[in-house]
Order: sequence, then structure tokens, then C-alpha cells
Amino acid sequence: MEKIIEAFTGVTPEGKKSRTPARLDKLLTGTGVVLAIFMMAHMFFVSTILLGEKTMYTVTKMFELDFMFEGGLPFIISIFVAIITAILVVHAILGIRKFPTSYKAYIRIKQHAKMMKHSDTSMWMFQWISGLMMMFLASIHLYIMFTQPQNIGPYASANRIVNEHMWLLYMVLLICVELHGSIGLYRAAMKWGWFDGENPKETRKKMIKAKKMVSYFFLTLGAITLLAYIKIGIEKGDSLPMKYSPTTYQEIIKK
Repeated sequence: MEKIIEAFTGVTPEGKKSRTPARLDKLLTGTGVVLAIFMMAHMFFVSTILLGEKTMYTVTKMFELDFMFEGGLPFIISIFVAIITAILVVHAILGIRKFPTSYKAYIRIKQHAKMMKHSDTSMWMFQWISGLMMMFLASIHLYIMFTQPQNIGPYASANRIVNEHMWLLYMVLLICVELHGSIGLYRAAMKWGWFDGENPKETRKKMIKAKKMVSYFFLTLGAITLLAYIKIGIEKGDSLPMKYSPTTYQEIIKK
């Protein structure tokens, strides 16, 4: 209990300043950076559907180590998902320390942000709101990926999005994840002064522009990718659910 109080207040039971909050902030930043980089890589992976169904299938089998084990090992995906989930849980627990502890505290922060009209404060508010939403939305997605790794592919994913009505969840999750990640990277760089250089104010302006570009790019890529899966799900609705394979692909072309 004393450790928990120390983590939240930064003061030891003896009344001395503690380094625990700083250490936890570094861990929060570290797990956040790992998750942000993962989500960028993940977006590039799922967007391979834009290069064709065969390309997406090939990349999926590569992650299943098909080049080592014939047919691939889907449980490899489950292991990877479990690792990401563990990192996400740690990040979420550390992030909870930053949440307002009551509705009154939230109102005070909101009023403060409105009065200050400070973009960084507004971004921070979006951080914890989107983080709270992701605790629920991302959990659903990760659970599906963990328990059904064999259902990752052009047709299985399209079926899940269209016929299982997951498109709405993925749309909201896309907005939360991409903005949360880009804002998180920006705020981490500002907080720890990674790119301050000789003129921190000028660096901040450049970092804000970079953050906006990253946000726009991944939101656009994500939206186009989601539409591509929806298109496949609608066009092949009568044939789904089925798994993609070079054989089924050729059969569909002939039809």
C-alpha cells in the first residue's frame, strides 16, 4: 500500500521525495513507444490487402513461419499477441495514474484547458479519453486475434469485418489508436527533450507538424484499408466464411 501511495504522490512514508514516479513515467513512455511502433508496423501489415489478396495472404503466412514449417503455425501469432497484450496492460496500469480521480477533477482540467487554449493540454485530454476507450476496444480485438489466429487472412478478416459486424469497432479503434499513438510519441519527445537541439521552441513547431503528418497518413491509410476489407466482404459475401488460399483464389476468378 505504501508503494502505491508513493507511486501516486511521489512522497515516501518518511516524507522524502521519491524517484518512483519518474521511474514509472519512464516505463510508461517506454511501453508507449513500443506499442506505437508496433501499431505503425501493424497498419502496414494489414494494409498489404491494398496490394492484393495474394500479397496479404503471403505476408500472413510469413508471420506464421510458413517458410520454416509447411502450412505455417498460427499459434505463433497467439504468442505474439500475448506479448503485446502484456505490454498494453502494463502501459494501461501506468497510464491510470494520470487519469482524473473524480468527475470534479475532470471538470477542473477541462476548464483549465479551455482557459489556457493550449494544444498540448488538449492533446493530453484526448490521450486519457482515447486510452480509456482502448482498454475496452483493443481488448476485444486482441482476444479475437489470440483465440482465432487461424482466421487472419484476406477472406477471414473481411468476413469478420462485414458479416460479424466488426467494422464499427475497428473504425473507432482506428481513430483512437492512431491519434493516441502519434500524440503519445510527440508528447514523449517533448517531455524528455529527445530532439530539443539549440532551439526547443522551433523544434516543438516542427514536431507538431510531424505529428499531424503521421496522424493524417495513418488515419487515411487505415480508412482505405478498412474499406478494402469491406469491399471484399460484400463482393464475396455469399462465399464467406472461407479461408483464402491460392486454390480458392483461382476458383473464384474462374467463376
